[in-house]
Amino acid sequence: MEEFLPEDEATVDARQRGQEVGATPIGPAGGAALRFLATLIGARTVVEIGTGCGVSGISLMRGMPKDGVLTSVDVDHENQRLAKLAYREAGLGSFRTRMIVGRALEVLPRLTDGAYDMVFCDADKTEYPEYFSAALRLLRPGGVVAFDDALGHRRAAEPAYRDPSSEAIREVHHLIREDERLVPLLLPVGDGLLCAVKRD
Repeated sequence: MEEFLPEDEATVDARQRGQEVGATPIGPAGGAALRFLATLIGARTVVEIGTGCGVSGISLMRGMPKDGVLTSVDVDHENQRLAKLAYREAGLGSFRTRMIVGRALEVLPRLTDGAYDMVFCDADKTEYPEYFSAALRLLRPGGVVAFDDALGHRRAAEPAYRDPSSEAIREVHHLIREDERLVPLLLPVGDGLLCAVKRD
């Protein structure tokens, strides 16, 4: 699955930089899934929580139309600098992105309700439930929310693991499964990609 769609040089370089600075990027299959989802729903406005070094942003923007805008939030200024480099190397113009440095839970309340087609979450796992609440507010009907690392390195499925990250991931699983406003799906790519469509 991870090798089905080979990555180009810009994405491979961005992935290597992310691993070097400890900003572990989404895997190749997860990136392909993001591009697929963005294309499927015709996403023009996407919020990314956790810029990393640009791997997921490249995938998302390649699935969006050429006038689509990615709003990417990260607490680390250096991550965003490296992401901008990755976007340039991938031929994605700066007009395609709105980069915001700051804590997601402080930035997200400033974004407009119902104005986004997709929200992708790949930042502090302990904050996943709060990201979920924010995503429901930000998404238009028919929009998609997606969470990377949704298996928590296989720990989330084991109740014996009581660490904050595993507990938060389990909570967001429960919230998405039980919310009648959503159509959920857990994709077995990478460390799990938990997705849901917001019903009309």
